[in-house]
Amino acid sequence: MPESVRVGALLVVGDVITDVVARHRGPLAPGTDTAAVIRTVPGGAGANVACWAARREGTEVRLVGRVGADTAAWHERELTACGVRPLLVVDGRVPTGTVICLVDGDAAAERTFLTDSGASLRLGPGDWSDALLDGVAWLHLSGYLLFAEASRAFVAVALEAARARGVPVSLDPASAGFLGALGIDRFPALVEGVDVLLPSRDEACLLTGASDAADAAARLSRRVPLVVVKRGAEGALIARSGEVCARVPAVPATPRDTTGAGDAFTGAFLAALLAGAEPEQAAKEGCRAGAQAVEQTGGRPPART
Repeated sequence: MPESVRVGALLVVGDVITDVVARHRGPLAPGTDTAAVIRTVPGGAGANVACWAARREGTEVRLVGRVGADTAAWHERELTACGVRPLLVVDGRVPTGTVICLVDGDAAAERTFLTDSGASLRLGPGDWSDALLDGVAWLHLSGYLLFAEASRAFVAVALEAARARGVPVSLDPASAGFLGALGIDRFPALVEGVDVLLPSRDEACLLTGASDAADAAARLSRRVPLVVVKRGAEGALIARSGEVCARVPAVPATPRDTTGAGDAFTGAFLAALLAGAEPEQAAKEGCRAGAQAVEQTGGRPPART
């Protein structure tokens, strides 16, 4: 892993989603009404990562994703307002993906997702061009791309092109629920050649069968050169060559909505790496961004003014 400034853009490939965030307090009341505050905001793990990365001054961020014609113009405007250069494929047959985020307004602000991936997982090899890597210093792939045949094929093509150009690649596994459905035995082959893996604690444990996050991080780092396990309020772990080499504490925060906190960490972490930070310092910046993310509604940072 280089620990010097890399000249070029961060290219993020992943999901662009419309989030409907419903904040309620206490358990849902089956068969009747539950009072909630509901907002529609732009989201998607890939898009969120791109927006948080673009917050760092001097970081050029591009985003490839597939959206429906129904909301393409809105998503382009929202991405541009966050400083991201959108490279969106518009799907005329399927609408933009939608996620309903149910956020318990109690202290933990934990969230549950109902996901309709829509156009996002229809990104396929035909949407890739090696020219997308022109001027790119780093490629980041959202793990949601692994959960459909077409987008898995896209990942394979993008990884091969990045390796041919010597462009480092990172990947966030994205969803423990979808990983289980995919089959964890398939995962190592699908991410062969990835330089940095950024799982959550639950994803890391699922992928390894370990019950302890540190053990899981160490095991994963025997397959991937650098592993960063995101642990929410417990901070992050960094592992290399089968050993945990750093433990980074979380930044205290009062949670309002935990949607996108891991994406915020990833975006800030990658932007810091590009700027020459060592992984431990980059993880500290990731923890700061994650703390900012949980104190607001939705998974994106505020638009640039």
